[in-house]
Amino acid sequence: MGAIYLIRHGQASAGKRDYDQLSPMGIEQSERLGEALRARIGTPDRVVCGDMKRHRQTAHYSLAHMGQGNDWHTDARWNEYDHEDLIVRHKPLYASRTLMLADLARTLKPRIAFQAMFEDALQRWTSGRHDAEYNEAWPAFQQRIVAGLRELVDSGRSQNTLVYTSGGVISTVVQQLWQLPDVEWQKLNRIIANATVTKVVFGSSGSFLSTFNEHSHFEGEHQHLLTYR
Repeated sequence: MGAIYLIRHGQASAGKRDYDQLSPMGIEQSERLGEALRARIGTPDRVVCGDMKRHRQTAHYSLAHMGQGNDWHTDARWNEYDHEDLIVRHKPLYASRTLMLADLARTLKPRIAFQAMFEDALQRWTSGRHDAEYNEAWPAFQQRIVAGLRELVDSGRSQNTLVYTSGGVISTVVQQLWQLPDVEWQKLNRIIANATVTKVVFGSSGSFLSTFNEHSHFEGEHQHLLTYR
């Protein structure tokens, strides 16, 4: 039996012009994750990394604390959805980041306002009513992730594999394994914490979700490292 450990990246740089890089908190989360993985699985048989900066940085810092080098296979099928495209299709005027930030600031609670707006953008994307408008429609997003997972399972045998990816991707894997309706995907996506582990086991009888959103490495003295955005 093999195991695939799906790892959500550490905290990215929300509110910054370049979101796709780890914050100082994200770096610390990745290092702590590496310590936990070293004690848990030792040396992985293989490492796969999405092709986003926050994926590569999380891999770099966690693998270093596992005593491993930057030896991974890059696979863009494990990339997150394009959140900027989702926002602009939902609110075309927000192609101007300045305008979006000004609108959010007027609410006096910009973080809460952004999250509410983005939840609406996700719901629009997954509704199936606007697929032709997006750079990557919701069904295409699901299909590429299923294909990436299938390839790992087919080639994995009894291997332990680490996959550095994002919350939307992990939620899709869970949705597919549990055969949940699309509406449930957004609920899963909302609760995945940064630098957490979701474990999929597989063998001759199929693939199964073993654990979801594990974050025990952020409990006790490390509780300050638990973040969701």
